[in-house]
Amino acid sequence: MSLLLTRRRAAAAVLTAALLVPLAACGNDDSGTAKDKDKGTAGGSGTASGAPQADLTVLAASSLTEVFKEAGAAYEAKNPGTEVTFSFAGSQELAAQVKQGAPADALVTADTKTMDGLSGDTGKPTVIAKNRLVIATGEGNPEKVGNLKDLADPKLKVVLAAPEVPVGRYSRQILDAQKIEVKPVSQEPNVRAVLSKVELGEADAGLVYRTDAATATDKVDAIEIPDAENAIASYPAATLKASKHSEAAAAFVAWLSTPEAQKILQGAGFQQP
Repeated sequence: MSLLLTRRRAAAAVLTAALLVPLAACGNDDSGTAKDKDKGTAGGSGTASGAPQADLTVLAASSLTEVFKEAGAAYEAKNPGTEVTFSFAGSQELAAQVKQGAPADALVTADTKTMDGLSGDTGKPTVIAKNRLVIATGEGNPEKVGNLKDLADPKLKVVLAAPEVPVGRYSRQILDAQKIEVKPVSQEPNVRAVLSKVELGEADAGLVYRTDAATATDKVDAIEIPDAENAIASYPAATLKASKHSEAAAAFVAWLSTPEAQKILQGAGFQQP
């Protein structure tokens, strides 16, 4: 009997040890599994870079269309779980959207004047890039436009952005400074519309940002304007006070000034702020 009892006790000990192993493994993680812990630090309330995770909507000037798509993809890759959606339009249109309460988290305009007019709706803005104007003509410059003075030729079909649009304001600024009178055949709501008119042959020339002309080198030529006759466009970025993701919006706006973002912007032809 004593040998049988000993064998039973040994079997019971083995069974008990086997049951305790998974319990001990569970007891080593007070807040859940190791996978859950990783999610909490890298993809739950925050991302691998430390920025809060959120789906962001950014209102941005039309001239930022291509470069911001690239920048947004880079930011999402750096911050898994975060998605950045852009809404592109003329800066004056973006300002109207902000005033009307459009749901968005950050704003980037093509001038400081528009941003300053929204000081009650935004955080403190930071200039993230600068730009200059060029004369866009049809491919091969068929009308042989050489400088700003040529735009005064009444036989030339010139298109400009509307005066309330930043690029339209810059255009009139440099034309007025040179005492050049231009009668545009149309006044467009944003710089991309000006470029499109020239691309389609509906205008012989137009004033656009250097970076916009660079997006259509197969369809338009860019005639440089001397610095002394040109204007510098500044692009301020700011969070929107109505944002539901204020910390994540602030992280994105701050990222736009980092070397990574600046490399993307300057690679597209924008100048450093």
